[in-house]
Amino acid sequence: MERLQKVIAHAGIASRRKAEQLIIEGHVKVNGKTVKELGVKVSSSDRVEVSGIPLEQEEPVYFLLYKPRGVISSVQDDKGRKVVTDYLQHIEQRIYPIGRLDYDTSGLLLLTNDGEFANQLMHPKSEVEKVYIAKVKGIPSREKMRSLERGIKLDDGMTAPARAKLISMDKKKQTAIIELTIHEGRNRQVRRMFEAIGHPVMKLKRERYGFLNLHGLKAGEARELTTHEVKQLRVLAQKK
Repeated sequence: MERLQKVIAHAGIASRRKAEQLIIEGHVKVNGKTVKELGVKVSSSDRVEVSGIPLEQEEPVYFLLYKPRGVISSVQDDKGRKVVTDYLQHIEQRIYPIGRLDYDTSGLLLLTNDGEFANQLMHPKSEVEKVYIAKVKGIPSREKMRSLERGIKLDDGMTAPARAKLISMDKKKQTAIIELTIHEGRNRQVRRMFEAIGHPVMKLKRERYGFLNLHGLKAGEARELTTHEVKQLRVLAQKK
């Protein structure tokens, strides 16, 4: 079930804000009844009409993007900065990112127009692993690495148990490369975890999302997910 204005926007009829206006003004019908409330949710089996014209659902599409640094994980930016959909302008469907990567974070990002699929992957109970490679200031002690794995107390609560691995260190420059595997998706979580142990992130990249990786892609390149990959992700998201 998705909000009516979101369904209208995804069908390419209008922006979400314009879709809300169409609903309020009485131009939208669901199963033959005029709807003027913005809180209404519909499913794929509901018949939606806008100004008397039946809504055609877009064919669902799924993409994997190697997001470069300095790009916003959004479909538009009021400051005119580059957004992730700029790299998929040839796609006719109105796609959007599943979750987000920070402006300064690069790596694997999924995009789709399938709201149900996106919600499954972003649900708090979904335990799809995300693997990050972080370059941090200083060289964390074994105890600090263990604290990452046990869970870090952040301002929005304890993080779930994670896996942390020291990949390399530069004693002269006092920096370290660490692989961190988490399954949560809190805002700036990885950066905040490292800040909490006194080793702020200098550079961050998401290397893997579940079984998916960036092999064969350069920053700014994307590929469509296979049907099998989409099915596998659904299975992963449903595991508790």
